[in-house]
Amino acid sequence: MEKQIMSSTPKKIKMEERKGRRVVLFPLPFQGHIRPMIQLGNLLHTRGFSITIVHTTFNSPDPSLYPHFTFHFLHEDILSQSQTDIIAFLKVLNTNCLQSFTDCLARLLSDDHESPISCFISDAGFTFTGEVARQLNLPRLVLRTGGVTSFFVFAAFPFLREKGYLPIQESRLEEQVAEFPHLKVKDLPVIKTCDPDYLFEHVSGMVNGAKSSAGVIFNTFQELEDAAIAALSQDFQVPIFPIGPFHKLLPNSPPTQPDQTAAITWLDKQAPSSVIYVSFGTLAALNEQDFVEIAWGLANSKQPFLWVVRPGLVNGSDWVDLLPKGLIGDLRERGLIVKWAPQLQVLAHPSVAVFWTHNGWNSTLESVCEGVPMICMPCFTDQKVNARYARDIWRVGLGFESGKLIEREEIERVIRRAMVGEEGKEIRKRVLEWKEKARDCLGANNGSSFESLERLVSHISSFDSLVFSSQ
Repeated sequence: MEKQIMSSTPKKIKMEERKGRRVVLFPLPFQGHIRPMIQLGNLLHTRGFSITIVHTTFNSPDPSLYPHFTFHFLHEDILSQSQTDIIAFLKVLNTNCLQSFTDCLARLLSDDHESPISCFISDAGFTFTGEVARQLNLPRLVLRTGGVTSFFVFAAFPFLREKGYLPIQESRLEEQVAEFPHLKVKDLPVIKTCDPDYLFEHVSGMVNGAKSSAGVIFNTFQELEDAAIAALSQDFQVPIFPIGPFHKLLPNSPPTQPDQTAAITWLDKQAPSSVIYVSFGTLAALNEQDFVEIAWGLANSKQPFLWVVRPGLVNGSDWVDLLPKGLIGDLRERGLIVKWAPQLQVLAHPSVAVFWTHNGWNSTLESVCEGVPMICMPCFTDQKVNARYARDIWRVGLGFESGKLIEREEIERVIRRAMVGEEGKEIRKRVLEWKEKARDCLGANNGSSFESLERLVSHISSFDSLVFSSQ
């Protein structure tokens, strides 16, 4: 008998059924954090909760796209802050949003025209929100938009510093981390910053904030990160809710604008399993030399490709202007270069064979769930852990060693291994097995994510009598 899968059609909940069941969501203003928080909001909305989004005016989502949500914006001056140093930006963000978020939440709590708030869910990167929850006597859950495995490594930072692995020394990059036998020192999730002390302070605040929360939500599934989930649950002693993959729990609206459909229109004309999809996310940056080498590697591989080159991907360049004109011509004969592509639709397209990715968690999980093997090129933080696990533990990817200059000859070799070699066939077979496991976890009959989502809904509902009596 075919397994029953969680319905992708949202349940219609009458407005009176939503009375007294409101959840406030507070995402970090980065696309890789906003999207899973919005998806979580949609999931909770289908379960009868009213959803309020509190967001900075910086990089804010368009409220008109989510008419079923209520939006409130924090008017903080962070637009002038550079995002090239993400840690410095997070410091500014946490400092500037503290008072304005507290005031906003206090106003929402006192608003008699809205249904009472059951709890709020903040991104783990907002490290000050635990104090806000205590001050306002409101339950707080945390959404960690990365994987459980990388978060468990973050939780071990004090120990890794004590053992001398951190700060990372150039001479120890290839050394195995004894306490994390699957990782090398170069795989530890750090990032270059002008304020390394705050990096450790931020990680500590993120981990301790999750430990003191009313529960931690992850966009993952039990089977993919079973060992890390078990270890984290024992260490944190707060409820852990692995309810992913979020994007498979909800209907996905296809793009409609011409600049959004170009990639799909082009893919429709390609042969099945013939295209390499190349995209490095919304924050990763390349230097000019790596960018040119990637272009030559794609051209020399002779494989069809879809390459997303977002404005700002290359330092000092708006788009592809740094490439030689002759090379641009060769590339356009073989593939398509776009500024944006609907990634979920691209990965689900039958023409796509391989995903060359920076291994952000959203991209890694989406690739696994669509059964698309990866070429891994991590840039910073948890991407390095994700890439190592994709290659060596789940064995669904090939790739390049982080921190090394990539040369066109190596790029061509790796692409050919993934696209036409026997190794690529084995990886494709394994990733299809993981795709099936991701599908099974959503099943209403003992699916791990289905049951975890049921636990989360019950957990949030249990706050009502406590919270409403104090509001």
